[in-house]
Amino acid sequence: MASSTPSTPSTPRTPPTPSSDLDTQVNVEDLPITFKVKYIGSEPSRGLWGIKYTRRPVDLMVGVAKQLPPNRVLPNCDLKVSTAGVQLEILSPKASINNWSYPIDTISYGVQDLVYTRVFAMIVVKDDSSPHPFEVHAFVCDSRAMARKLTFALAAAFQEYSRVVKETTDGDDQLATPSDAITPTRQKFAIDLRTPEEIQAGELEQETEA
Repeated sequence: MASSTPSTPSTPRTPPTPSSDLDTQVNVEDLPITFKVKYIGSEPSRGLWGIKYTRRPVDLMVGVAKQLPPNRVLPNCDLKVSTAGVQLEILSPKASINNWSYPIDTISYGVQDLVYTRVFAMIVVKDDSSPHPFEVHAFVCDSRAMARKLTFALAAAFQEYSRVVKETTDGDDQLATPSDAITPTRQKFAIDLRTPEEIQAGELEQETEA
């Protein structure tokens, strides 16, 4: 099963659905969906799309998480995926800033990690003028199936976003306001709907090179 390719917003093709994915399928009508996750953290990314840009950051973050002392734990969070994007609320332990959001037009890539299959990772585009404009954010789910469902939920949000953008660009340009402007970088996104095994079989050697 092939992943969608990075492209300007368009209606994504619906990939074939393995029987094992029937319980994890998510449609736009199902959104918003809230997932119980643990937030692993974030690391700079060297690119916008592809597991080759999430694999090493995920390894680094998981490595740090495994070294946490007994009195420190990963934050328990509610992660809500909606057509507007991803919203994260820290439930425990309490933090000075316990909620923030990633608008859909700032998320460029999402994937279920191929090594840590309970981990979902996404690349977020910050200010284009930032020295490190791309960040990988990683979340650990209760199960592999939940991580896969989270991936499908973001795919559904991308699908709706691409539909809205297409309607806007096909309509009267005078209706758009400056705040509606979408930069060329943020017009592009991808979601990898292959299973970890399919990613491993097809791209492991190519995608994990330094």
